[in-house]
Amino acid sequence: MSPAPSRSEKLSRETLLPRLAAHVLEHGLGGASLRPLAKAAGTSDRMLVYHFGNKETLIVELLDHIAGIYSAALDMALGDTRPATRRECFDRVMAQAANPAMRPFMVLWWEIVAGAARDLPGYEVAAQEMIARQLDWLIRQMPADDPDPEGGARLLLTLMEGSLMLGAVGHTGTARDALLAGDLSPP
Repeated sequence: MSPAPSRSEKLSRETLLPRLAAHVLEHGLGGASLRPLAKAAGTSDRMLVYHFGNKETLIVELLDHIAGIYSAALDMALGDTRPATRRECFDRVMAQAANPAMRPFMVLWWEIVAGAARDLPGYEVAAQEMIARQLDWLIRQMPADDPDPEGGARLLLTLMEGSLMLGAVGHTGTARDALLAGDLSPP
């Protein structure tokens, strides 16, 4: 957990978001009550509302900040060399998703998906933005000679999400067997 701000540190969105992100990655959103979030950031719930306007905006901005951390971690882990095939791209991302350091992001993602399914304020918007960001990132990861990088990115995202969901409920073998039988090559 991030340390509380010092008296001389000026509170702003930029100083609050890393503290809030650290708390949420460790403890989850837990209904996203303002009081625990404020306590974790070393401020009051009224100050969070002052800086973010309302709870929904806070959640959207916080989850966007966390998505940025996740994307940066993927960039660092995957390096500068583009994969030669869609399969290699898929395998690289899935290997990184299996890294224990990424587990808090995966757990939070499923919490976001569940919140969106329950129509909790801010969750669907945040999930849509996170998916759009992930798709943009995947398009840039597609092999240089891929004839349809957008279509490839949509396919890989669908396969990754399904594989990760199956793995989260104990069906890693189901996903693995289907992927081994499938062809990720462009048409």
